[in-house]
This record gives sequence, structure tokens and C-alpha cells, in this order.
Amino acid sequence: MSRTAPAQAPRPLDGLTVISMEHAIAAPFCTRQLADLGARVIKVERPGVGDFARHYDERVNGLASHFVWTNRSKESLTLDLKQDDARPILDSLLAEADVLVQNLAPGAAARMGLSFDALHERFPQLIVCDISGYGEGGPYQDKKAYDLLIQSEAGFLSVTGGPDEMAKAGNSIADIAAGMYAYTSILSALLLRGRTGKGSGIDVSMLESLVEWMNYPLYYAFDNATPPPRAGAAHATIYPYGPFATGDGQQVMLGLQNEREWALFCEKVLGDAALASDPRFSSNAQRVAHRDLLRDLIHDTFATLNADQVIARLDDAQIANAHVNDMHGVWAHPQLRARQRWTTIGSPTGDIPALLPPGTSNAWTPRMDAVPDLGQHNDRILQELGYAPDRIRALREKGVI
Repeated sequence: MSRTAPAQAPRPLDGLTVISMEHAIAAPFCTRQLADLGARVIKVERPGVGDFARHYDERVNGLASHFVWTNRSKESLTLDLKQDDARPILDSLLAEADVLVQNLAPGAAARMGLSFDALHERFPQLIVCDISGYGEGGPYQDKKAYDLLIQSEAGFLSVTGGPDEMAKAGNSIADIAAGMYAYTSILSALLLRGRTGKGSGIDVSMLESLVEWMNYPLYYAFDNATPPPRAGAAHATIYPYGPFATGDGQQVMLGLQNEREWALFCEKVLGDAALASDPRFSSNAQRVAHRDLLRDLIHDTFATLNADQVIARLDDAQIANAHVNDMHGVWAHPQLRARQRWTTIGSPTGDIPALLPPGTSNAWTPRMDAVPDLGQHNDRILQELGYAPDRIRALREKGVI
């Protein structure tokens, strides 16, 4: 099947409008996926300040790495919702919108009359997606929540790191989980609206999103069983599965999943076919129980080889393996280059590279437009709503936009 899409083919969400009152990562990551599919995303930001993720760092030509990642293809409208003149603008946008996404502080949207119940009577087709740390209701409803705090509450830190020290994920895993569940829930709500004609309310909790991803260790610890231990970069309950040092000072990641692979590993990689039937290593449970001894045996062999030689042996035995890349290695990854997964997008400080979204379609190409400057689209959006230039100028002078 050809994966080359027609240049001007319609995208799945062309013609849909999303209003997003968002900051940080979870909601912006959700709405960027919607923009990738063709939706028009209008990002409502505070005048003069904007989404606070704009200021996390200056690593991308003076722009923040988090912001560049999650905000391409959007329009930025600054709006001070504490001023009386701002609410008619927001209401006019919502009257024409398909989706409202918000991850403001707990309870803030409801206090502004932006809950699903309050909006549904006026805008019955509007889908409202609320993203928060802990969801509506329950004793944690009003607690502030940031990514690392949810990693802690969800038990992620209890199984991540080494034996003596926990470690957080190197990316915003709780935000990403919540953003993806918000994204898929919105797509589901759009399908449902196509059948019923009515919008629906969606409540996405960062805690519940990450706990869903924790179900393997949860079930492993079912009925008060011992939880999986922190095992660094190795797998806690499958062995050998993790990083192993090679003779040239590098590391190779490898993983075994079954006894057939274990036998091939012993024969073709370690050069000791008899080891496969050693009772200390004859099952995964035994290999885990004797992992320290097995690690030493593997390292004894690998110490005589460089990383490329180890990988060649693993490939010959059809044992899954990987390089241990840093960020520079990922930028230069030959597979991403060969599949032409990098493109260029605009930004307020010039062109920057961007990874095409996962999931290549032969029917359409993803939208890959610029990262917006703060308030860049104020005039255009307000003119579409019928505001004359003099009125827009007055709103700007009053600090409404």
C-alpha cells in the first residue's frame, strides 16, 4: 500500500474548531494532536504573559522546548477573562466552536460558568473536555497537580529508578497520558455527536490516566503480593532484559521474551549452548532469581567484544536489541532519516525542525504549521467575529486582549 498522500487531500478534522484555555503540557498536547488532524485550534492566553510554558526555557532559538513541542499549528488569542468585555468574545467563539478544552486551576472554569452543564444549554453541540490532576469529585478534587506529583501519587516512582533511589520519568509522562486520553475521548465524542447531534462532557484525570498505564505493576502486586522492585534500566521481572556493558565502554540494550530466545542467546551470543539447560537459568523465574550471577556471565563475554560486535551477534540470533541513544543520537537516528520523519515548521524566531506525527496515512498529510507568537492572531479572529479596527484597538488599550 502506498503511504504517499495527495498533496491537498482533506484531513479528518478539517472544518472543526477547538477553543482551548490551556497551559503547560496535558491540554496543549491534546489540542496539538487535534490540530495535526486539521482542526482549527484557537489558544486563549493571558495578555502579556500567555501560557506559562512559553517561559520554561529558551533552548529552541529563544523559544521554550515544551512550548514548541505542543503548540504548532495553533492560533493565539490573548483575552483577559476577568474583564467584562472579554466574555462576549469568548461566548462568540464558543457559539461557533465544536470543542472546548481546558486545564485551568481546579474549579476555575466552573467559577467562570464554563462547566459542561452551564454551557450545554446554550451550546448543545459543544463538546467540553476538562483535564485536571485528580478529576471532579473526591477528596483530591481541589489539589494542584503537576507531572512529577502525579508520577508520585500513581506509584510510578515506586517502580522506577534503582534499588537505592527512585527516579522520575525523563519526560512529562503523566501530562502525556492525560493529553492522549483527552485526545482520544474528544475523537470518540465527535463520533458520538455525529450520531446524536449533541455534545458531551469529558472529565480526564492525570492520576487515572497514569494509573491506567501502571496496571502491569498493579496486577503484579495483586492481593498484597510483593511489588516489582526498582531495577534501573533493566526489566524488574524478565531477565536478561536491559542494558549490558561492552568491551569498548558502551552499552547495548537487549531483551529476551521466551525460552526459544534464551537457547539462541546462549548458543549464538554467549557461545555456550549448554548454559540454556543450567537449572539456575532454565526459566525466566530462575533467571530473575539468579540475575546477578547471569549478569556476570554475560558481561564476561561482552567484555571481549565492542558494541557493534555484540549487536551483530544479537541480530544473527534474532534477539531484540537497541542502541542506548542520547538526544543527539535520536536527532541523527538513521531510521527516522530513512523514513523522512522530519519536516520544518515556522515559529516567531524562524524555521525549526519538527517530527511528523506517528501514524502515517496514505489518504491525508498532517497539518504542520507554525508555532504562534503570543496574541499573533488577535486582529484576525476578532475581525471574523465582526469587531471593527477601532473597537479592536480599544480592547487592546484596555488590556482586554
